[in-house]
Amino acid sequence: MFEGSPILSVTTVADIVRIAVAPVFLLSGIASFVNVCTSRLSRIVDRSRDIEPRLLASRGAEHERWLGELRVLDRRMSLVSWAISLSVLSAVLICAVVVLLFSASLTPLHVGSTIAWLFIGSMIAIGTGFAIFLVETRVGSRAVRVRSELLQHTVDEGG
Repeated sequence: MFEGSPILSVTTVADIVRIAVAPVFLLSGIASFVNVCTSRLSRIVDRSRDIEPRLLASRGAEHERWLGELRVLDRRMSLVSWAISLSVLSAVLICAVVVLLFSASLTPLHVGSTIAWLFIGSMIAIGTGFAIFLVETRVGSRAVRVRSELLQHTVDEGG
């Protein structure tokens, strides 16, 4: 134990654990979001690997279409990577909050403001990660639109 640190009773430790549980549940939610992002990133990478040989084998308008799709996928990979990075940053800050909650009970340090700022930073990071994820889903949904010439062809055949 540190010099001057209080002797903690089981009740005191239980209270500290109770306080620390909320940030730990937040970590669970962040982990679920990171899982969603990594799954999405994996699908984007798989699609880009599928397109690369098609791009190399194509010419003219078809080549331009594959190149455009590959550029969109590259943008989406970047966005998802940023969302993951910010989410992980948020999780690390939450871990620091939990550590400081316990440390504050073991030492005479006054870290209340630090804990608050770390939590605020964590919320900013995860909120920004969510916003970037929203942008990525919008980019992805715009990229998946069915080409109008295909839709027109289907209507002509059906009518």
